Amino acid sequence: MLIKHNKLVRDKIPEIIRQKGDIPKTVTLDDEAYFQCLNQKLKEEVDEYFEAYDTEELADILEVVYAIAKYKGLSIDELTNMRLKKRNDRGGFDERVFLVEVLE
Repeated sequence: MLIKHNKLVRDKIPEIIRQKGDIPKTVTLDDEAYFQCLNQKLKEEVDEYFEAYDTEELADILEVVYAIAKYKGLSIDELTNMRLKKRNDRGGFDERVFLVEVLE
């Protein structure tokens, strides 16, 4: 039986498939296709999180975010520093502030 996936997968997935006795067909993406697939994968992982609110999906989301950052030339440390700077400047979401409106 042939099952089509046509999606970006983690690096070790082809080997896991082989270990089950199946034969994966893969290609290596060029830069443009890789970036497009990373963005599709991010949406897929976020959608999966919203389907079940499974915290394991948060790890998958982070993995894709880290891959996008690397593609864009950012290290995880640089991304973390950007996050911390924003948190320092604008705060986090710990206080559950919900902005209803602003009167100007």
